[in-house]
Amino acid sequence: MKYLITLSLLVSMLACNDKKDAETDPEIIPVPSGIAPPKAVNYTIISQYPHDAASFTEGLELHAGKLYESGGDYINSVLQFGNLKTGVIEKKNKMGTSKIFGEGLTILNGKLFQLTYQTNIGYVYDINDISKPVKTFKWPYEGWGMTNNGTDLIIDTGGPTLYFVDPETFQIKNTLAVIDHKGPVNNINELEFIDGFIWANVWMTNRIVKIDPESGHVVADMYLNTIADASGNLLTGATAETDVLNGIAYDSTSKTILVTGKRWPKIFEIRIN
Repeated sequence: MKYLITLSLLVSMLACNDKKDAETDPEIIPVPSGIAPPKAVNYTIISQYPHDAASFTEGLELHAGKLYESGGDYINSVLQFGNLKTGVIEKKNKMGTSKIFGEGLTILNGKLFQLTYQTNIGYVYDINDISKPVKTFKWPYEGWGMTNNGTDLIIDTGGPTLYFVDPETFQIKNTLAVIDHKGPVNNINELEFIDGFIWANVWMTNRIVKIDPESGHVVADMYLNTIADASGNLLTGATAETDVLNGIAYDSTSKTILVTGKRWPKIFEIRIN
């Protein structure tokens, strides 16, 4: 019996993706009834910009005209910012180690917050100096995506749950289940707060969902079918290292959205139709 249990566990481990496995959220989320199917969101590609193809994109944000990015992958994890249109990296913090895997980021009140994957540690930087954190904080779950609503940090752990977190104490204030007409939406990853809604990559797909932050209901779907295939992989310009879609940033000036993926050579600027 011990051998069978061990073998079963080994098979389960081998079946997992080599990047990360979604955490099982602590609460049981019931299958909903009476929720309308999400509306389809159409988009137009406005521009394409060069992207650091070495970055395993986990977090993306446009702030004060600069594109900030958190890239994952042990050892190679980075926090960096640079020029969106030229792709030139102006500052890079190689913060990855054999144990530290960079994850989502967000910028709030002059501070940059960055998650890590499985080490239960988050970093806080002064936005004017990303070379080293000014403090660290404990996060009890896996770290995946992060954004903010102007007051709270909003964090996900790869499951269907969003956590609203105090940016000073890092205490969880409340949670929100992400649900569509079929049930809980798993594999919620990179996040961006846009005009009162939370937009999220669904890991390993080309689907981006628009979430009502009050109900948790997915009110709209955007499938990047002209950019990525059904598994989220870049359709054109891909290399052997190109991985899945991940990364959403909002340009509040132009009202456009920037999307990219892990080790993608391009960032796409799109406008919602």
